[in-house]
Amino acid sequence: MSDADADSSLDRATDEALALFADDRRSHHALPADRPAAARRPADRRAERTAYDVDDAPHGSARAPFAYFPFDEIPVGGGVVDGGRSVGTTPRRPGPEDETGPAPAPAFDAFPFIDVAEDEKRARHMTADATPHCAPHATPWPTARAVAAAAAEALPAEERPLGDALGQVLAEPLVALTDLPSFDTSAMDGWAVSGPGPWRLPPPGEQDVLAGRPGTGPLRDGHALRIATGARIPAGATAVLRSEHGEVTVQGELLANRHVSHGQDIRPRGGECRQGDRLVPAGTVVTPPLLGLAAAAGYDTLTVTRRPRVDVLVLGDELLQEGLPEGGLIRDALGPMLGPWLRALGADPGEALRIGDDADALYAALAATTADVVVTTGGTASGPVDHVHPTLHRLGAELLVDGVAVRPGHPMLLARLAPGRLVVGLPGNPLAAVAGLLTLAEPLLCTLTGRAVDEPVRAVPVEEVSGHPADTRLVPVTYDGGPGRVRPLRFHGPAMLRGLAAADALAVVPPGGAGRSVEVLGLP
Repeated sequence: MSDADADSSLDRATDEALALFADDRRSHHALPADRPAAARRPADRRAERTAYDVDDAPHGSARAPFAYFPFDEIPVGGGVVDGGRSVGTTPRRPGPEDETGPAPAPAFDAFPFIDVAEDEKRARHMTADATPHCAPHATPWPTARAVAAAAAEALPAEERPLGDALGQVLAEPLVALTDLPSFDTSAMDGWAVSGPGPWRLPPPGEQDVLAGRPGTGPLRDGHALRIATGARIPAGATAVLRSEHGEVTVQGELLANRHVSHGQDIRPRGGECRQGDRLVPAGTVVTPPLLGLAAAAGYDTLTVTRRPRVDVLVLGDELLQEGLPEGGLIRDALGPMLGPWLRALGADPGEALRIGDDADALYAALAATTADVVVTTGGTASGPVDHVHPTLHRLGAELLVDGVAVRPGHPMLLARLAPGRLVVGLPGNPLAAVAGLLTLAEPLLCTLTGRAVDEPVRAVPVEEVSGHPADTRLVPVTYDGGPGRVRPLRFHGPAMLRGLAAADALAVVPPGGAGRSVEVLGLP
């Protein structure tokens, strides 16, 4: 069974559970006159279902008046966004309601789960049983992220040249190796002056003070020298007069056209830091400005946490590497996406290895890997060509997370092959795979690289975002007038990337739906 089939199977199981739930609810409103509602037993309900099997009831019939949607494609804001099944267009089985016409399609939130705890519990359990590897043992989404973050320790430190340390994490605090600036310098082009004006200048071109040149002798009171930005201030100078604030007379005197205060436009030695000052703490990601600060403070190399080496294994015989999809084949969207994404998370990914649906090739690749982390795509369900679970079992791997209660992406997994060797199994559907990256790979890589896991920030959705009754939902959103407001995007099915490509973040919708605000996870 492929991951897509697993999603479809789970959706079908969900449909059946919801239809059964609807049947139960209706039975309370159509009791025989001689049988009170309180006396109705479960066995009576089963008998009614036998007389009219829910599986045979067409959507929109009297037995199934609700609109059913795959949980990965739930309506947003009361309307069908993606892939909702049509309601009311299928011929209905004759019944007493025939005169009323087909029932309208309510929004997903119309399902009355909240007031019927037992029916909800049964529907959830029926849905869970349809997917062996993700339920009923599916790990809650927040727990899965915590397990992934705790599954490893930070990798050893290494020395890297400044030019190669970008994106890595400081393993030690950045301590100033010198005063900044290391001498008094001019902040502007102009004249170094001593005492109050007017000032006497030397002949043009003589004794100009330039950046990077040896310093001149002391400057006497009442004298001035032409000086460039960044040049060392001569001893005895009391201020720098900017070029636009001074005039030179024909007699060679310098006059100021505004007041000059003592120390004006002089950058004093140690004004930014003193030698030994702690500039940046350990655990800071190396950014371009940090590289500049390190260079200014005297560093040629930085002590950083080693990047995790990551192998990417792309599974699936149906994947094309180039050209247009044809003959039942589809383009591989994950291979081109995973490398840059993992690199943005601080990893050092190798070139993706395409294995197909070959159990022996998968076993050989996992057995031979020396990477810190192996990321696989597809094959995490329980179909005839889904080889990830059997191969991990064959290798004696320890499953840390085996299925997560999240939509999309529930068949994801995290396993330990050996000490220092971890496997993140992503579903094959693109958006589901991204959910796996953010759920398991991101917190794991944050720990390995020595950085803190970014906590989700909260934002207010400008449109209603429906939730799943039992699972967390990850929904692509875009900022609406700023990060504090988000708008859900269409095309958020598990196999879709269109919504994600336009998204600024993913909204984390808890089981049961969002309140007035939702958590959002930023995207690289």
